[in-house]
Amino acid sequence: MLGVKPARLVICAFLGLMTGQFSAHAELRKFDITIEEVEIEVAPGFKSKVWAYNGQVPGPLLHVKEGDEVEITLINNTTLNHTIHWHGTYQTGTWTMDGVPDITQKAIDPGESFVYRFTADKPGSLWYHCHVNVPEHVGLRGMWGAMIVDPREPTELEKQVTKEAVLMFSGWNSEVAMTYGQGGHPTEKKDYFSINGRAFPMTQPLRVKKDDVLRLRLYGAGTDVAFHLHGHDMLVTHKDGLPLKSPYWADVIDIAEGARIDAIVKMDNPGLWINHDHIDHHVSNNGKTPGGAVMIVEYEDIEKPDWYVWKNKPYDPDFYMSESLKKGYGLFNIDAFKGTFEEPVRRKKKRKKSD
Repeated sequence: MLGVKPARLVICAFLGLMTGQFSAHAELRKFDITIEEVEIEVAPGFKSKVWAYNGQVPGPLLHVKEGDEVEITLINNTTLNHTIHWHGTYQTGTWTMDGVPDITQKAIDPGESFVYRFTADKPGSLWYHCHVNVPEHVGLRGMWGAMIVDPREPTELEKQVTKEAVLMFSGWNSEVAMTYGQGGHPTEKKDYFSINGRAFPMTQPLRVKKDDVLRLRLYGAGTDVAFHLHGHDMLVTHKDGLPLKSPYWADVIDIAEGARIDAIVKMDNPGLWINHDHIDHHVSNNGKTPGGAVMIVEYEDIEKPDWYVWKNKPYDPDFYMSESLKKGYGLFNIDAFKGTFEEPVRRKKKRKKSD
């Protein structure tokens, strides 16, 4: 279906809804998440202190079904206050779970905990992030992660997908990177840019097979993006989790900071293809190129020349959460995103939220 580009045929396929339902009923899914003070290496020679959900940036992948009840105990093992805002979730009847300090809850003090409970009432590519001092905590300190909510009624086009990839884009300020409590000002300069918390060449290839139908879930987690995939057009199918009535073709996709765009690509042009942010300074590490928000799609069975930049790169198939998304529902920590601890972790007794 994707090989034919006339909009009428593609849109008809996209808008066709599956007649069945998920065989499993909605479930209660309980998870624990901690916040840790760690360092991550964003680019060769550049590290940043972060407040990391489960000690990793991005935070752990949450994968649930539309209609599931989600209960998350958040434990603050850091020296400052934090929350989680469930960005995109409607919070129907549960507004006190929205995670906004001094409006829906008190911020969670160091050593304390809070229990969030809500219904996953909106499907799609959602996410979560801190809502305390957002310009620093989210914009510079990695306090964000993906929450994928599978719809009750996926479209016919969604059913064709054979591989998924999550790409979360962010920026960093090297001048304040090693000092908590600094940065996040409107006029500050970000000089490093990343995909899933790492800048090229520390990103990973995305390996595909010919004729794969690839779903890209693109997140403007900490910066705006102009995403470009060489050698292919992308069919933009979803905006902020929901299917578009009129999907459209693009070779550059604009993603606003905070927004999510889903695009589906028929992998029908074997080769080694760069993918990158087309905002020029976003593809540098402190002004040095190539770097930043860059990765490469590698088709299997394509021979890599000796001069290829990633000729002998150790491969992590879950860097774009592709393998975790195959495992069903739950919370998935990913080793590649883990930071390093500078001090012993403080573990305090959990305090359950009172009814």
